[in-house]
Amino acid sequence: APHLALRESGLTLDVAGLAERCAPTLARACDFLVVEGAGGWRVPLNETQTLAELAQRFGFPVVLVVGMRLGCINHALLSAEAIRSDGLALAGWVANQIDPGQARATENFATLAAMLEAPCIARVPWSDGASAQFMAAHLDLDALRKGAGTLTRRAML
Repeated sequence: APHLALRESGLTLDVAGLAERCAPTLARACDFLVVEGAGGWRVPLNETQTLAELAQRFGFPVVLVVGMRLGCINHALLSAEAIRSDGLALAGWVANQIDPGQARATENFATLAAMLEAPCIARVPWSDGASAQFMAAHLDLDALRKGAGTLTRRAML
């Protein structure tokens, strides 16, 4: 978790400081921008702030990465609910197969596809040595564009 890694390294971080550090990059013209988070929607950045507050500050639509394993339906639905209740759009979701032996993987995926009310923009199979190219081969940018709408080409992952 970011707050633990920062504490161990003797550093501190807050939403305002992180947003300020990101501002030059976010101001650049681009065709498409994805801002990757770390650890999940409610993961602490410090003793009082979470990653969700950083996402709210940016205001980008959110892509939820779902680790496909036991408990993933509950985790994904609660996270999607929290994202929306925090005032942000869920632009899409990624099914990341992290348990190669997951029971009922197909049924779990179908349940999420029916209940998340956002497009699945990638279904990434399990791999013990996945590269960026491997991951990108499973990404559907058209689905992401559709999910993010015409308001922005930027998303928080």
